Amino acid sequence: MPDLQIIADLITSNRLSEAMSRLNSLLREHPENDEALFMRGKISWRMGDRIAAMNDYAAAAAVNPDSPATAALQNARDVNDFFNPDIFNP
Repeated sequence: MPDLQIIADLITSNRLSEAMSRLNSLLREHPENDEALFMRGKISWRMGDRIAAMNDYAAAAAVNPDSPATAALQNARDVNDFFNPDIFNP
């Protein structure tokens, strides 16, 4: 899918907002596109929205269990489980 290559190039150029906008448009037309869901999850993670990232990883893994989103979801859960808010409290 050529749109995904354009989006990947935008991500490489650190044009995350534009890439996110294109992914949202693509997913409106093709909501079951596991690659697009995984890419959007990666952008959400980079932008600090862990919940949105994990939701996209889970959706991509549900569509395609062999997707790299399955491992990304597990890694995100591990990071989430490791987070200790008490470390940041004086």
